[in-house]
Amino acid sequence: MQMTETQNFTTAQLRSIIERVERLHEERDELSNDIRDVYAEAKANGFDVKAIKEIVKLRGRDRSEIAEENAILRTYLAALGMSFDMLPIDANPEPANGDALDENRWSEQPVAA
Repeated sequence: MQMTETQNFTTAQLRSIIERVERLHEERDELSNDIRDVYAEAKANGFDVKAIKEIVKLRGRDRSEIAEENAILRTYLAALGMSFDMLPIDANPEPANGDALDENRWSEQPVAA
């Protein structure tokens, strides 16, 4: 049985998709190794890798989402008679320097020397 032109095209298209996905998996694995190397470098330079990972995770989230999560945590902590100091971070959507800011994105704040 001979494949029709449409079947040949479909087969080639499917093969192309699979090969692209395979290349993307390879690239992802390479990126994962690069990220692991950066964390190893940070650790070798005395940085707390767990804290760095948490910061990266926080910076990837919307500030309003974090603020909402903290509000819920504050409510639960208060109900249990626990201190708000237990919160890992307090995400205030307002920028520290008073400038207008997209409240859902993080901004770089100058570091005091």
